[in-house]
Amino acid sequence: MSDQQKAFIQNITNRLGRPMSTEAPRHPFKGAPDFWQGYELDEEDRIELFCENWKKAGGHSFRFSTMEEAKQFIVEKATELKARELILQNQPELLALGLPEKLPESHFTVWHPANRDALLAQAASADIGISIVDHGVSHTGTVVVTSSGDTGRSVSLLPTVFIAILPVDRLKTKLGEVMTEYDGKEREQFPAGIHFISGPSRSADIENDLTIGVHGPGVVFALLVG
Repeated sequence: MSDQQKAFIQNITNRLGRPMSTEAPRHPFKGAPDFWQGYELDEEDRIELFCENWKKAGGHSFRFSTMEEAKQFIVEKATELKARELILQNQPELLALGLPEKLPESHFTVWHPANRDALLAQAASADIGISIVDHGVSHTGTVVVTSSGDTGRSVSLLPTVFIAILPVDRLKTKLGEVMTEYDGKEREQFPAGIHFISGPSRSADIENDLTIGVHGPGVVFALLVG
């Protein structure tokens, strides 16, 4: 600590009538307490709590037994919304659904690392973006999406509507369970980005005037599958 900093702190302690501390304060506890580390909900409770918190944040959630049922929902929703431009994450399980065959009048784009500028423009003009998410978190009503060259973050951030497909076996109780999966990893093993999405985009000005969908999708769906 410099002499100037010491003088500044000494001035404060004098005014408070307290002696100046000469030792750094002890911090005996680090991280979450033991009772929270061991806290775990069963699957049905995780699903119920996630849907409740996702709804509170302005999102819509639906549960399906199979990916085929989720596919049918997407087809019906895209038809209802008259979606003409859809962008899909480059994920084999998602592409295997064969959505373009079910929506022949719509144009589909699959994210690919080549020609990034054109893909960004297509994502920004897309009616719906669809991705199978990496994780879900019950206590915060959050879906977690990682990005890389093959899986662009723009799929979930730029379209008007975002549909997140969440396999229930990826649904965690606490946010810390997701974070520990990345803790201690080497830099080369990290994804390009880790994105936490809790409902639609929400923005407020200095007067607390809330607007939905300014910096991201205004409508978000979470499809829990399994």
